[in-house]
Amino acid sequence: MMLSGRCLCGDVAFEVHGTPRGVSACHCGQCRKQSGHVWASAYVPEADLTITGTPSWYEASGTAKRGFCPRCGSFLFWKARDEDTISFALGALDLPTSLTLQKHIFCEDKGDYYDIEDDLPQLARS
Repeated sequence: MMLSGRCLCGDVAFEVHGTPRGVSACHCGQCRKQSGHVWASAYVPEADLTITGTPSWYEASGTAKRGFCPRCGSFLFWKARDEDTISFALGALDLPTSLTLQKHIFCEDKGDYYDIEDDLPQLARS
C-alpha cells in the first residue's frame, strides 16, 4: 500500500509505504488542543514514512513530540520518543485512502461538547 499526504499549504508532504496500523481517533487533551477537535491517525515504522519538506517538531511531553508545518500549522505527525513508529494525520492524506477507523483512544479525556456515537471500541487510554 502506498499513501500520500500533505499539509494545507503543501510545504510538507509525506508518503506512506507499507500497511498502516492503529487507525484511530484520539480524544486526548493534547490532540484536541493542537487539532481543534479529534485527531485521526494511523502509524507505520519510521522507515515506511518519507517526509518531503521540513516539519517543525514540538516536544509535547517527555515521551513524545508532534510534527507540524511551520508555514500553515497543519498538525501532521506524532512520534513517541522510545518507539520506532510514527503516526500520521489521516486528514492530511490524499483520497482515496482505503482505510477504516478501527477505534477511539483516550476517551476518558474527550471533550464534553460531543458524544461518540459509532459502535467502534472506545478505550479509556490507548
